[in-house]
Amino acid sequence: MSGGNQRARTAGRTSTKADPFSSTAFADRNDRWLTPLPIIAALGTFDLDPCGAPGHPTATTVWTPEEIGDGLSLPWEGRVWLNPPYGREQRPWMEMLVSHGQGTALIPVATGTKLWQEIVLPYATAILFYRHRVSFLRRDGKDDDSMVAPAASGLVAFGDRDADALYDSNLPGFVIDLRVRNV
Repeated sequence: MSGGNQRARTAGRTSTKADPFSSTAFADRNDRWLTPLPIIAALGTFDLDPCGAPGHPTATTVWTPEEIGDGLSLPWEGRVWLNPPYGREQRPWMEMLVSHGQGTALIPVATGTKLWQEIVLPYATAILFYRHRVSFLRRDGKDDDSMVAPAASGLVAFGDRDADALYDSNLPGFVIDLRVRNV
C-alpha cells in the first residue's frame, strides 16, 4: 500500500480505493489529529501519553516526537492514554499498550483487520464503540469541521481500571466488557 491507496482485484479488474485509515490519507490534510479533551477528561487522569502533541494536555506526562523522539523506545509507566498514528504505524503502539497492560487507546473500528483480530479483541478488557464519528482538533487545538474521523472510532481499554472508566465515563456509545471470554 502506498500513497494511501490499496488495490483490490474484482472479477479480473483492478480498482483503486482510498484507505481511510492510512497515515498518508490523514497526512494529506494534517499530520496530527488531536483528541478532543472532553473525551479524555471523561475517562479520568492519565499518567502518560507516549505519542502526544505539544500544548495538548492529554496526560500528566506528554511525550512528543519533537521532544523525545520515538515514544516506543522508552519504558511506559502508569496509566497510558494513546491516540496512535493510524495506518500500519498503529500496530507497534497497540502492541506496546498490550504489553504495558494499563491504558486506553482511541483507534478506528475495523473489527475484520489483523490489528483487531490479533491485538484488540484477544487482549482488551473492554471497548467503547463511540456513537458518533470523532471530530478531532487541528494541531493548534482548534475545532475544524473537516477533521471528522472517516470511520467509526473505538476506545479500547487494557486493565480493569480502564475498563471501569469506560463504563463510568457517560460517553455516547456502547461498552462491551471483554474480561469474561468464551473459551
